[in-house]
Amino acid sequence: MFRRRESVPFAFVAEADNFRSNVTPPPRERASAGALVGRSLIGLTVVAGLVGALVFGTPALTPDTSPSRTQQSEATVEGR
Repeated sequence: MFRRRESVPFAFVAEADNFRSNVTPPPRERASAGALVGRSLIGLTVVAGLVGALVFGTPALTPDTSPSRTQQSEATVEGR
């Protein structure tokens, strides 16, 4: 492995926490009405899809509570 010949001062790392910039970032742009409507429609579409999956999927997950009859094949019925 290569070794550094000069030592690296780490004082600048400690001073970086105290540094404050006098440059302020520009203010954020407000979202337009079209962007807000688009985000709302996307959110409603996702929520409607989840609710629809829950509504259509719940009956498939419920156990069958009706008494099930054993079905006999036609060969066993005729053989009697």
